[in-house]
Amino acid sequence: MDNKAEMQEAIKIQGEVVRKLKSEKASKDQIDEEVAKLLALKAQIGGDNVKHQFVLKTAKGTRDYNPKQMAIRERVFSTIIGCFKRHGAETIDTPVFELKETLTGKYGEDSKLIYDLKDQGGELLSLRYDLTVPFARYLAMNKITNIKRYHIAKVYRRDNPAMTRGRYREFYQCDFDIAGQYDAMIPDAECLKIVHDILSELDLGDFRIKVNDRRILDGMFAVCGVPDDKFRTICSTVDKLDKMPWEDVRKEMVTEKGLSEEAADQIGEYVSLQGGMELAERLLQDQKMCRSKQACAGLSDIKLLFSYLQLFQVTDKVVFDLSLARGLDYYTGIIYEGVLTQAGVAPGSTEAQNGTPAEESVSVGSVAGGGRYDGLVGMFDPKGRKVPCVGVSIGIERIFSILEQKAEASAEKVRTTEVQVMVASAQKNLLEERLRLLTELWNAGIKAEVMYKKNPKLLSQLQHCEESGIPLVAILGEQELKDGVVKLRVVASREEVRVQRTDDLFDHWMGDKSKD
Repeated sequence: MDNKAEMQEAIKIQGEVVRKLKSEKASKDQIDEEVAKLLALKAQIGGDNVKHQFVLKTAKGTRDYNPKQMAIRERVFSTIIGCFKRHGAETIDTPVFELKETLTGKYGEDSKLIYDLKDQGGELLSLRYDLTVPFARYLAMNKITNIKRYHIAKVYRRDNPAMTRGRYREFYQCDFDIAGQYDAMIPDAECLKIVHDILSELDLGDFRIKVNDRRILDGMFAVCGVPDDKFRTICSTVDKLDKMPWEDVRKEMVTEKGLSEEAADQIGEYVSLQGGMELAERLLQDQKMCRSKQACAGLSDIKLLFSYLQLFQVTDKVVFDLSLARGLDYYTGIIYEGVLTQAGVAPGSTEAQNGTPAEESVSVGSVAGGGRYDGLVGMFDPKGRKVPCVGVSIGIERIFSILEQKAEASAEKVRTTEVQVMVASAQKNLLEERLRLLTELWNAGIKAEVMYKKNPKLLSQLQHCEESGIPLVAILGEQELKDGVVKLRVVASREEVRVQRTDDLFDHWMGDKSKD
């Protein structure tokens, strides 16, 4: 068959695929992907003389952020950074890519999600998967043994994105870590306090912080009959309990991972347990658990942790949960996860727009997680010197999805600039005077702007202030210029007052009213 005819037939079929997806109200990502294929086919049949049509879309698992979304995002960052600084952290930065060998073997089964880059002059590089491994490399490389640091930056995962649930391939992490040799559970308790404070301040709804210990898990696996070489892979399966029912987790353990049914059932008895300090005390008396020294050590630390959490006044939100596993290989002790107990459909999602029942999109997964990783720095140190570390990572994208939805639902007016005052004129031919006053305000550190027209109408200038949320207008006219004053108008109340240009009262009035 003629190549052109074959191509036209392929275009016809692909066109039908796109139309079907649109009629079925499929997700925007899925439609965009098939449209891109259709455009690529059309470009091929057009030949060299046809201008190439660019596909205007973001890469899969990424997104653009408009000014309103960025304003919400900056507010969230400000809250998180404020909490980190309140707890005495300093900040660092590391490269967006690392040597591939730096990242290899640190993430268990999730290592397959690392983005590898092309060979760059003999260096095999990968995009960073998280901020923890680069932090450990930084400590070992600079021989740092004590630091309390935070780091906010983008990380990359070659995952199947679920953008309606705040799950992306490129996203920010907000990390807080304490490195150094300290008495047991004091830094760990502070990390949990930080999770509690941030989730409370962001007003995301009710939440719980699940706590467990990797030593308890390993001890539990041992006494339940899990072979040593299956600890990590069984741990990864248990980690799916927040997404899958126990029956499915048990089936994966037995049929895919080769665990005996008896061992799986014994694990099932333990991972169903939740509680607080009293559960740790009860498990310390458990005949099976008593056979594992490391499980007993972990349970004793859980008891100590809860005693500190009581002093930090956060025990109402923290639960000791034996099903919490966290699949990353580098955890050695306490592990924890912050989970929202109620959340809505992410804003702008296809499910929300097309009327899919909300419960299908409610789950956003954990919004914070972390734990103790005492052996990670030693993996990089030439002499194997260990630096004990504990830290937490805040899941900013999932939090942002929820806050964006709340803003949409409440029709909240989100300011996208911080302009305090608009310099306006009521008459023509006053551009130079407006620019002169604008410069005075900028020089005084006041956030101000002017409309980029020689003779704008006063009504247009006032409407711009209302639309943008600018609280004040400084109005100039011929009379004001003669009298050496400025007419200041509060946009919301329309209250006006005349203030001397050279008077200190001007700065005071501006500073006071701009906060309204």
